[in-house]
Amino acid sequence: MVESIHKYFQIGTIQWMSYPKPDVLDTIQRIGSDDFFDAIEISHITDDVKRDRARDMIQQAHMRVCFGAQPMLLGPKLNPNDLCEEERMKAEQTLKNAVDEACYLGAKGIAFLAGKWTQEHKEEHYEQLLKTTRAVCAYAAEKNMMVELEVFDYDMDKAVLIGPAPLAARFAADVRMNCQNFGLMVDLSHFPTTYETSRFVIQTLRPYITHFHIGNAVVEKGCEAYGDQHPRFGFPNSANDLEQLTDFFRVLKQEGFLNTEEPYVLSFEVKPWKDEDADLVLAGTKRVVNRAWALA
Repeated sequence: MVESIHKYFQIGTIQWMSYPKPDVLDTIQRIGSDDFFDAIEISHITDDVKRDRARDMIQQAHMRVCFGAQPMLLGPKLNPNDLCEEERMKAEQTLKNAVDEACYLGAKGIAFLAGKWTQEHKEEHYEQLLKTTRAVCAYAAEKNMMVELEVFDYDMDKAVLIGPAPLAARFAADVRMNCQNFGLMVDLSHFPTTYETSRFVIQTLRPYITHFHIGNAVVEKGCEAYGDQHPRFGFPNSANDLEQLTDFFRVLKQEGFLNTEEPYVLSFEVKPWKDEDADLVLAGTKRVVNRAWALA
C-alpha cells in the first residue's frame, strides 16, 4: 500500500515484551522518544512513584496508552475460568484492579486472557469465564472503559480456554448480549499456535475484533523458542516473516479494518531471545512491517 500505515492504524509496541529487562521508565523513555510509535502497551507498575512518572511521560509523548492485564494473571497463576469460585473471584478482583490502574494511567480499557481448562469440564469453564468477563465489563463500563480478551493457543503453551477462533466468536457473541464494551484482541503470532490462518481468524472474528498484535512463533516441537515465546520475525524454524505479515495486512484491508477516523491499535509483540539486543529486534520488526505494508 502506498499511503502510510499510520494513516490507518495507531502503531504501538508492548513495553514488557520489547524491553523485558530494563527499567520500565527507561523503556517508556526509549519508546516515547521514537515517533514511529503512536501507542504503548504497559502493565502493572508496583511502585507508586514510577507509576506517576510513567503516566506523565506517556502524556508528554502524546501517545495512546493501552493496559495489558495478562501478566497480572499469568504471574500468580490466576484463572478467570477457575472452577473453584474462590479462585475465580481472585482473578476477577485482579482484573477490576487492573481497570482502576489502567484508568489512572489514561488507558481506555484493559486486555486479559482466559485460563487453563480441561476437556471434561469445558462448558463449566466457559460459564465461569462468562461470569468473570461480564462482571469486569460491568465494572469497566462505570468508567467508560473497554475490556478485551486476547485469543491465545488452547493446547500448545499457554493452553487456555479461548482458544480457537470459532469458540472465541461464540464467547464474544455471548458477552456482547449484555456488555457492549467488550471486544477481542487477535495476534498474528498466535495464529500458528491455534493451527489457523490470518484469513480464517479475521473473517471468523470480524464483528468482535477491537485490537491487533503482530509477532512470530515457533511451532515445531524440539526447536528453540517453541511455543508462545514471541521471537523476532525471521527467527530460525519460525512460522511468521515477511510473507505471512504481508498476507495479514492484505486480509485486514479486504475485511475493512483500515480506518482513518478511528484507527485500530496494532502493536508489536516481539521480544529478544536470550542475549539478543532489544533495540535491534525492534528495529528489525519495523523493517518487516514497512516492507510488508508496501507489498500489501
